[in-house]
Amino acid sequence: MSLYQDIAARTEKLIGEGVLRPGERLPSVRQACRTHAVSPITVTQAYALLESRGLIEARPKSGYFVRARLGQKLPEPAMTHPAGGATELQVSDFIFQILDSVRDPGIVPLGSSFPAAMLFPFDKLGRFLAGAARRLDPQSTLSDLPPGNEALRRQIALRYLAQGASVSPQEIVVTAGAMEGLNLCLQAVTRPGDLIAVESPTFYAGLQASERLGLCVIEIPSHPRQGVSLTALEAALREHPVKACLFMLNFANPTGSLLSDPRKQELLQLLRRHQVPLIEDDVYGELHFDRQAPLCSKAADSDGLVMHVSSFSKCLAPGYRLGWVAAGRYAEAIRRQKLATSLATSVPVQIALADYLRQGGFDKHLRQLRRRLAEQAATLVAAVERHFPEGTRLTRPQGGYFLWLELPPQVDALRVHREALARGISVAPGPIFSAKREFAHHLRLNFGHPVGDAQLAAVATLGRLVAAAL
Repeated sequence: MSLYQDIAARTEKLIGEGVLRPGERLPSVRQACRTHAVSPITVTQAYALLESRGLIEARPKSGYFVRARLGQKLPEPAMTHPAGGATELQVSDFIFQILDSVRDPGIVPLGSSFPAAMLFPFDKLGRFLAGAARRLDPQSTLSDLPPGNEALRRQIALRYLAQGASVSPQEIVVTAGAMEGLNLCLQAVTRPGDLIAVESPTFYAGLQASERLGLCVIEIPSHPRQGVSLTALEAALREHPVKACLFMLNFANPTGSLLSDPRKQELLQLLRRHQVPLIEDDVYGELHFDRQAPLCSKAADSDGLVMHVSSFSKCLAPGYRLGWVAAGRYAEAIRRQKLATSLATSVPVQIALADYLRQGGFDKHLRQLRRRLAEQAATLVAAVERHFPEGTRLTRPQGGYFLWLELPPQVDALRVHREALARGISVAPGPIFSAKREFAHHLRLNFGHPVGDAQLAAVATLGRLVAAAL
């Protein structure tokens, strides 16, 4: 073995053992020369070999870094098979019971639905918010009533344009977060007793909103990597009076699945044939790890059937509670629902975020955030593969900040949740993501927080709890 191959092999071993973690900087060429007593060309050849294997990456003017790579030791889960038929929802008490147990800030937040605050530019946003409050025109309390601040809606429309979607500011309704947007969309196109289609598994907040509105749901099988089954959806649309589809197409919560661009177009064609509106919860769409963003559904929405719901909560400003709906043909109905329910969204927050978007910096922040999340995903996947027993399956998401784990069938996720909580660790058990409380041996883990020693120790503890249940 030549000198450069030997250096590359030793470095690869350190990466494989987790000594060098995703995102960490390798010694500079000069430092490595001194450490290994070799020439710069030898170190450069070693780093080039590691880069060709996808283990490290060169960043301009910064050096070489361990690349975020998702492991391949454990298989991924298969397509889900939810029990058929419509379901009347009774999930809120059960979900609140689980969520109330993980509010303690001393708990390791693997079960959290939120990213770490340290990943976001709160200081900079605070300066924009202070400026907006100082120069607030009292007239804006009226002019910025629904559909919302004109400057903000224009900035959002420009971001759609950059994604290949022509969305008029007039069809954008600003909301108090994406959750209000989802509620407004459901209210605009359904009545109590109506049936909507959701993915299986699905984000529990959508189930809670549907229950509050007196809706029934039919769960559509989905694949943890490829997303909702279009074959199963087409059968459901033929057999049932579905009034709307509530889906996450980009990095779904909890699975992290991504519906490919061709399948998105196929989905929209299917819904167009049946004239069924799509309510898309797209709060994770900006958090893609690949250079190319996934297709924006509004770019393929030729007749206004898509109500595209998003927010800044997951990608820029957690806690600011500012979202929107690009509502298509339903814009006026949603604007009226907004006026009739919460009346308006915080005016200073709207002005501050409009100023931030106009003055730039958002895309730079997103690039840094995506890189951090990809690195944290790789570290958490490696830890799960190291500590969980044979028979475990896990997803390898290409965006968002969730891992979906399928445990061996005899493991009770609710029991793991209780035992982990007693040890200061939160997890999200699978049954909260199903109207019928399925996924009894599944967990959702959050990699939206830096994966440090506490998180790695928590994953090791979880692995032991799962192994003990076999």
